[in-house]
Amino acid sequence: MSSFTLHDQNSATEAAKPLLEKSNKAFGRVPGLHAVMAESPELLNGYQVLHSLFLDSSFDADEKTVVWQTINVEHACHYCVPAHTGIAKLMKVSDEISNALRDEKPLPTPKLEALRDFTLAMVRQRGELAPKQLEAFYAAGYTQRNVLEVILGLSQKVMSNYTNHIAQTPVDKVFEVYAWEKQ
Repeated sequence: MSSFTLHDQNSATEAAKPLLEKSNKAFGRVPGLHAVMAESPELLNGYQVLHSLFLDSSFDADEKTVVWQTINVEHACHYCVPAHTGIAKLMKVSDEISNALRDEKPLPTPKLEALRDFTLAMVRQRGELAPKQLEAFYAAGYTQRNVLEVILGLSQKVMSNYTNHIAQTPVDKVFEVYAWEKQ
C-alpha cells in the first residue's frame, strides 16, 4: 500500500489547488496520478503542460495511443496502462490497437508498428539510436518532428510511470475494468 498522500482540495497546498481544479475541469474528477503529484505542484504542473503539448502534437489519436501505451507497457505501469486504455476508448481508438499494445502483439498497420518499434528503441536505448533506426522510422512515413514528439511523449510518461511505481498509485475506479499486469 502506498504511503503517498492522494491530495484533494482540502489537503493540497495553495500552489497545488489550482492544478487540481484544472484536472477536475479536464476530467470531471481528479485522477489518482494527479492527486499524488499534487505533493509537488511543480511536478503536477510540468506533467499537465507536457500532456497538453503532446495532445497538440502532429500525431493522430491512434499514434498518440501507440506512443503512450508502448512506453506504459515497457515500463510495466500498473496505473497508466488501464488509464490509457480508457482514454483510447474516449479518443475512438480501436480495441484492436489497444489490445495489441496491451498484449504486445502485432499492430494492424506497418506504420503503427514502426512507431512502436521506434518508441521502444528510444526507451530501451535512452535515445542513442543508430542511423538505420532513424532511417526505418522515416521510411515508414514519419519525420524529424515526429522523432522529437516521441521524446515529448516519453518525457510525459517517465513522469507518470515513475510516480506510479514509487507511489503505488491505486487505479482509478473508472479504469479498474481495464486492469493490467505485465506478462
